[in-house]
Amino acid sequence: MEHKENLAKKIIVALDVDTEEEALRLTEQLPESEVFKVGLNLFTAKGPSLFEKLQSQNKKVFLDLKLHDIPNTVAGAVKAGTRHGVYMMTLHTSGGKEMMERAVSAAAEEATKLGTERPLLVGVTVLTSLKAEHLRTIGIESDTEAQVLKLAGLAQEAGLDGVVCSPQEIELVKGECGLEFLVVAPGIRPAWAAAQDQKRILTPAQAVRKGADYIVIGRPIIKDPNPRNAFQKILEELSQF
Repeated sequence: MEHKENLAKKIIVALDVDTEEEALRLTEQLPESEVFKVGLNLFTAKGPSLFEKLQSQNKKVFLDLKLHDIPNTVAGAVKAGTRHGVYMMTLHTSGGKEMMERAVSAAAEEATKLGTERPLLVGVTVLTSLKAEHLRTIGIESDTEAQVLKLAGLAQEAGLDGVVCSPQEIELVKGECGLEFLVVAPGIRPAWAAAQDQKRILTPAQAVRKGADYIVIGRPIIKDPNPRNAFQKILEELSQF
C-alpha cells in the first residue's frame, strides 16, 4: 500500500473558482494538497500574480491553459510560465509536432538561463467532454481511443513529459508510450459525486490503479461544505487499493 503522503501528491485540485479570494481560501483549507490547477477562468481573472501567493503557501501550480497557437507564440507563453515558476503546463497536441518541440526547447532554455527546473509539459489529447460522435462533427473520423494514441505518440516524439487523457485511455497510453511517460487524468469522480458534463470518467482509485500519475479533481472537493474532509475521503479511497 502506497503511503498517504505520496498518494496525496497524485491529486491535483482544480481551482475552478472565479476569484483569488476563493482560491486562496481553498488552498488554506487543504494543507495536505500540493498541486493546484489554475485554468482559464481563474487565470483570466487574476493572471500570474496569483502564482506567487500560491507558491508562498508551498503550493505547486498546474497551469492549465491548453496552449494552441503558432509555434513562436506558444514558445513565448511557455517561457513566461517558466519564469513564473509553474510546476506543470498544458498545451494542445493538435497544435502539431513543431509547436510542441518549440515549447520543450523554450522551457529548457529559459530554465537554464534562470538556473531553475523547467515545468513539466503535458499535451492535451481529447477533451473528456468529447465522444467519438463529437469528433466526427469536427472532421476527425478516428475513434476516441485511436485519436488519443495518435496524439500521445506525437507528443512523445516531440519531447513532452506526458499527456492529458481521460481515465479510459490511461492503460492504452502507458502501454504504447511506456510507464515513464506521464499521464494526467481529468474526468475523475468519486463514487459519491455527480459526473456533470464529463463523459469518460472513473473513480480516483480506478484511475490510479490503471496507472495515472496525476488525477485532477475539482467540484467534488471544492464544492463540498468541508473541502478538507472531501480530500481526505478521496485519499482514504486511494489508500485502500
